[in-house]
Amino acid sequence: MNRRLLTMLILLALAPLALWFAVSHGSLDIGAADLWRALLGHQDNATTYLVIHELRLPRALAAFAVGGLLALSGALLQVLLRNPLADPYVLGVSGGAACAALLSMLGGLGIGWVRGNAFLGALLSMLIVFGLSRLGSVWTQNRLLLTGVVIAAGWGALISLILALAPAAQIQGMLFWLIGDLSYATQPAVALAALLAGLAISLWFARALNLLLRGENTAAALGENPARLRFAIYLVASLLTAMAVTLAGSVGFVGLVIPHILRLLGGSDHRFLLPACVLLGGGFLTVADTLARSLTAPAQLPVGVITALLGVPVFLYLLVRSR
Repeated sequence: MNRRLLTMLILLALAPLALWFAVSHGSLDIGAADLWRALLGHQDNATTYLVIHELRLPRALAAFAVGGLLALSGALLQVLLRNPLADPYVLGVSGGAACAALLSMLGGLGIGWVRGNAFLGALLSMLIVFGLSRLGSVWTQNRLLLTGVVIAAGWGALISLILALAPAAQIQGMLFWLIGDLSYATQPAVALAALLAGLAISLWFARALNLLLRGENTAAALGENPARLRFAIYLVASLLTAMAVTLAGSVGFVGLVIPHILRLLGGSDHRFLLPACVLLGGGFLTVADTLARSLTAPAQLPVGVITALLGVPVFLYLLVRSR
């Protein structure tokens, strides 16, 4: 059997298993029979029904959507920047979202305002980075990368200032959001819709991404417009990152590690890589979030801590192997 096909079949099987693991495990473990009856709508056990439908299932779907968004945007940015170390946060999108969200928390606004302002902050950062990278010279990958790193550093300084001025009672909530937290991710529909739309758009120019990997001259010679393609990749990747950051905060390593693993397993054909990133990234973050809320229950850990603890050794192994 073709290696890519086998990998895709395994991922298609693992994704629902990750969701099952998230829904059935936690401070209250739920057996397979009770879980199945509750999913079918039976309310003979009211506690189990409420735990699944009001708490765990929405959060598991949100975690899957965020993981898929980050992995997909990571794969796109690595093509855009021609840099395997690029990830969704390298261009400062998360920094803009974080500043806007922390200012909203500092002002005592509700979670809806925090998410809305975080999305606007991410869009503002995206416009600043892209505008400055094109200012007064020809656009290049290095110019965009350097501009993003500088803007991200500026956002980091503002974040430190906000944390220094924040009341002690608000510090913990702010830090949880900065590290990555899915505690309030109870409405995953918008994120899932964004994930499906982003995947459809990305697959539409998957062939062009394959050509861009071979170089801009090759892509232009075969009928693609590299400038238009770069803008489309940057726009889609930034919007996907903004949606993920808005829902879960700054969750690291998903967009960096997942594309690397899949390139080792099935190569760099984006017709395979993009949907595989969605499946593996979504499943990975779903399992990580389940561990975050279960390991120290009833207390919860930020999911970004779990992804870092799992992602760092995996990435180091990949670096050693590639060397």
